[in-house]
Amino acid sequence: MQKLNRNQMAERVARDIPEGAYVNLGIGLPTWVANHLPKDREIFLHSENGLLGMGPAPAPGEEDYDLINAGKQPVTLLPGGAYFHHADSFAMMRGGHLDICVLGAFQVSTGGDLANWHTGGADAIPAVGGAMDLAIGAKKTFVMMEHLTKSGESKIVERCSYPLTGIACVSRIYTDLAVIDVTAAGLKVVELFNGLGIDELRRLSGVALIA
Repeated sequence: MQKLNRNQMAERVARDIPEGAYVNLGIGLPTWVANHLPKDREIFLHSENGLLGMGPAPAPGEEDYDLINAGKQPVTLLPGGAYFHHADSFAMMRGGHLDICVLGAFQVSTGGDLANWHTGGADAIPAVGGAMDLAIGAKKTFVMMEHLTKSGESKIVERCSYPLTGIACVSRIYTDLAVIDVTAAGLKVVELFNGLGIDELRRLSGVALIA
Protein backbone atom coordinates (compact mmCIF):
# COMPACT_ATOMS: atom_id res chain seq x y z
CA MET A 1 0.00 0.00 0.00
CA GLN A 2 1.59 3.24 -1.17
CA LYS A 3 0.77 6.30 0.93
CA LEU A 4 1.22 9.97 0.13
CA ASN A 5 4.26 11.57 1.71
CA ARG A 6 3.97 14.81 3.66
CA ASN A 7 4.73 17.06 0.71
CA GLN A 8 2.12 15.28 -1.39
CA MET A 9 -0.46 15.61 1.39
CA ALA A 10 0.32 19.31 1.75
CA GLU A 11 0.01 19.87 -1.99
CA ARG A 12 -3.38 18.13 -2.02
CA VAL A 13 -4.69 20.34 0.80
CA ALA A 14 -3.30 23.47 -0.87
CA ARG A 15 -5.23 22.73 -4.07
CA ASP A 16 -8.52 23.14 -2.19
CA ILE A 17 -7.72 26.58 -0.75
CA PRO A 18 -9.46 29.17 -2.96
CA GLU A 19 -8.41 32.59 -4.18
CA GLY A 20 -8.71 35.29 -1.52
CA ALA A 21 -9.06 32.91 1.43
CA TYR A 22 -7.88 33.83 4.92
CA VAL A 23 -6.31 30.67 6.33
CA ASN A 24 -4.68 29.53 9.56
CA LEU A 25 -2.27 26.60 9.38
CA GLY A 26 -1.96 24.73 12.67
CA ILE A 27 1.37 23.60 14.10
CA GLY A 28 2.99 20.41 12.87
CA LEU A 29 1.95 18.80 9.60
CA PRO A 30 -0.35 21.65 8.43
CA THR A 31 2.59 24.08 8.27
CA TRP A 32 3.81 22.18 5.19
CA VAL A 33 0.83 23.56 3.24
CA ALA A 34 2.43 27.03 3.09
CA ASN A 35 5.11 25.76 0.72
CA HIS A 36 2.56 24.34 -1.75
CA LEU A 37 0.00 27.12 -2.20
CA PRO A 38 -0.70 27.80 -5.91
CA LYS A 39 1.42 30.71 -7.15
CA ASP A 40 -1.48 32.13 -9.15
CA ARG A 41 -3.74 32.54 -6.10
CA GLU A 42 -3.66 35.31 -3.50
CA ILE A 43 -4.12 33.56 -0.16
CA PHE A 44 -3.66 35.25 3.23
CA LEU A 45 -2.01 33.08 5.87
CA HIS A 46 -2.71 33.90 9.52
CA SER A 47 -0.71 32.82 12.56
CA GLU A 48 -2.24 32.94 16.03
CA ASN A 49 0.85 34.60 17.51
CA GLY A 50 0.02 37.74 15.51
CA LEU A 51 0.85 37.55 11.81
CA LEU A 52 -1.21 37.98 8.66
CA GLY A 53 0.35 37.57 5.25
CA MET A 54 2.86 34.81 6.00
CA GLY A 55 4.85 33.43 3.11
CA PRO A 56 6.67 30.11 2.69
CA ALA A 57 9.52 28.92 4.85
CA PRO A 58 12.75 30.94 4.43
CA ALA A 59 15.66 29.58 2.44
CA PRO A 60 18.41 27.94 4.51
CA GLY A 61 20.61 30.64 6.04
CA GLU A 62 17.94 33.33 5.68
CA GLU A 63 15.97 32.50 8.84
CA ASP A 64 14.96 35.38 11.12
CA TYR A 65 14.05 33.99 14.53
CA ASP A 66 12.22 37.20 15.40
CA LEU A 67 9.76 36.18 12.67
CA ILE A 68 8.17 32.86 13.63
CA ASN A 69 4.84 31.09 13.44
CA ALA A 70 2.85 29.65 16.35
CA GLY A 71 5.02 26.52 16.27
CA LYS A 72 8.18 28.67 16.70
CA GLN A 73 9.34 27.89 13.16
CA PRO A 74 10.93 30.72 11.15
CA VAL A 75 8.66 32.07 8.42
CA THR A 76 8.63 34.83 5.83
CA LEU A 77 6.26 37.76 5.49
CA LEU A 78 4.85 38.73 2.10
CA PRO A 79 4.62 42.37 0.94
CA GLY A 80 1.68 43.97 2.74
CA GLY A 81 1.86 41.49 5.62
CA ALA A 82 1.23 42.68 9.17
CA TYR A 83 2.16 42.05 12.80
CA PHE A 84 -0.36 42.62 15.58
CA HIS A 85 -1.16 41.87 19.20
CA HIS A 86 -1.92 38.31 20.31
CA ALA A 87 -5.35 39.44 21.56
CA ASP A 88 -6.20 40.90 18.15
CA SER A 89 -5.17 37.61 16.55
CA PHE A 90 -7.55 35.67 18.79
CA ALA A 91 -10.32 38.16 18.04
CA MET A 92 -9.87 37.30 14.37
CA MET A 93 -10.03 33.59 15.17
CA ARG A 94 -13.04 33.79 17.45
CA GLY A 95 -14.91 36.37 15.38
CA GLY A 96 -15.40 34.21 12.29
CA HIS A 97 -12.90 36.14 10.17
CA LEU A 98 -10.94 33.07 9.00
CA ASP A 99 -12.28 31.14 6.03
CA ILE A 100 -10.32 27.94 6.71
CA CYS A 101 -8.12 26.47 9.40
CA VAL A 102 -6.01 23.40 8.74
CA LEU A 103 -5.31 21.40 11.90
CA GLY A 104 -3.58 18.16 12.73
CA ALA A 105 -5.42 15.52 14.75
CA PHE A 106 -5.01 12.48 16.96
CA GLN A 107 -8.61 11.45 16.23
CA VAL A 108 -11.62 12.60 14.21
CA SER A 109 -15.03 11.04 14.86
CA THR A 110 -17.59 10.09 12.23
CA GLY A 111 -19.62 13.11 13.38
CA GLY A 112 -16.73 15.53 12.85
CA ASP A 113 -15.59 15.82 16.46
CA LEU A 114 -11.91 16.72 16.76
CA ALA A 115 -9.33 15.55 19.31
CA ASN A 116 -5.93 17.08 18.63
CA TRP A 117 -4.32 18.35 21.80
CA HIS A 118 -3.94 15.63 24.44
CA THR A 119 -3.40 11.87 24.45
CA GLY A 120 -3.06 11.40 28.19
CA GLY A 121 0.67 10.73 27.92
CA ALA A 122 3.01 12.03 30.60
CA ASP A 123 4.86 14.14 28.03
CA ALA A 124 1.73 15.46 26.31
CA ILE A 125 1.13 19.15 25.71
CA PRO A 126 -0.43 20.48 28.95
CA ALA A 127 -3.02 22.81 27.39
CA VAL A 128 -5.12 23.13 24.27
CA GLY A 129 -3.73 26.51 23.18
CA GLY A 130 -5.62 28.17 20.33
CA ALA A 131 -6.90 24.97 18.72
CA MET A 132 -10.38 25.29 20.27
CA ASP A 133 -10.71 28.87 19.04
CA LEU A 134 -9.64 27.88 15.54
CA ALA A 135 -11.77 24.75 15.32
CA ILE A 136 -15.02 26.56 16.08
CA GLY A 137 -14.11 30.05 14.87
CA ALA A 138 -13.08 29.30 11.28
CA LYS A 139 -15.80 28.93 8.66
CA LYS A 140 -14.32 25.56 7.65
CA THR A 141 -12.01 23.25 9.58
CA PHE A 142 -9.82 20.93 7.53
CA VAL A 143 -7.91 18.14 9.26
CA MET A 144 -4.61 16.93 7.84
CA MET A 145 -3.25 13.73 9.41
CA GLU A 146 -1.86 10.30 8.71
CA HIS A 147 -4.71 7.82 8.40
CA LEU A 148 -3.28 5.27 10.84
CA THR A 149 -1.35 5.45 14.09
CA LYS A 150 2.13 3.93 14.31
CA SER A 151 0.48 0.79 15.70
CA GLY A 152 -1.91 0.57 12.73
CA GLU A 153 -5.10 1.86 14.36
CA SER A 154 -7.39 4.22 12.47
CA LYS A 155 -7.40 7.86 13.55
CA ILE A 156 -10.95 8.09 12.18
CA VAL A 157 -13.20 6.65 14.87
CA GLU A 158 -16.85 6.31 15.83
CA ARG A 159 -16.24 8.31 19.00
CA CYS A 160 -13.09 10.08 20.13
CA SER A 161 -11.42 8.54 23.16
CA TYR A 162 -9.08 11.51 23.67
CA PRO A 163 -10.21 14.86 25.14
CA LEU A 164 -12.14 16.87 22.55
CA THR A 165 -10.93 20.08 20.96
CA GLY A 166 -14.24 20.79 19.23
CA ILE A 167 -17.59 19.11 18.59
CA ALA A 168 -18.88 18.56 15.04
CA CYS A 169 -16.41 21.11 13.72
CA VAL A 170 -14.49 19.21 11.02
CA SER A 171 -15.56 19.78 7.40
CA ARG A 172 -13.02 17.69 5.51
CA ILE A 173 -10.32 15.14 6.39
CA TYR A 174 -7.10 14.80 4.37
CA THR A 175 -4.98 11.73 5.08
CA ASP A 176 -2.15 9.94 3.32
CA LEU A 177 -4.76 7.51 1.92
CA ALA A 178 -7.84 9.57 1.05
CA VAL A 179 -9.86 12.79 1.17
CA ILE A 180 -13.09 12.42 3.14
CA ASP A 181 -15.92 14.90 3.71
CA VAL A 182 -17.91 15.01 6.95
CA THR A 183 -21.57 15.26 5.90
CA ALA A 184 -24.94 14.99 7.62
CA ALA A 185 -25.31 11.55 6.04
CA GLY A 186 -21.90 10.34 7.25
CA LEU A 187 -18.32 10.26 6.01
CA LYS A 188 -18.18 10.57 2.21
CA VAL A 189 -15.03 9.54 0.36
CA VAL A 190 -14.05 12.27 -2.12
CA GLU A 191 -10.77 10.83 -3.39
CA LEU A 192 -8.63 7.73 -2.96
CA PHE A 193 -4.89 7.76 -3.58
CA ASN A 194 -2.54 5.42 -5.45
CA GLY A 195 -5.16 2.90 -6.53
CA LEU A 196 -6.48 2.15 -3.04
CA GLY A 197 -9.96 0.58 -3.20
CA ILE A 198 -12.94 1.67 -1.12
CA ASP A 199 -13.28 -1.75 0.51
CA GLU A 200 -9.65 -1.65 1.67
CA LEU A 201 -10.13 1.88 3.00
CA ARG A 202 -13.21 0.73 4.92
CA ARG A 203 -11.23 -2.18 6.38
CA LEU A 204 -8.40 0.09 7.47
CA SER A 205 -10.73 2.76 8.85
CA GLY A 206 -13.10 0.50 10.73
CA VAL A 207 -15.99 2.95 10.28
CA ALA A 208 -18.82 3.35 7.76
CA LEU A 209 -17.78 5.26 4.63
CA ILE A 210 -19.98 6.46 1.78
CA ALA A 211 -18.44 5.88 -1.65
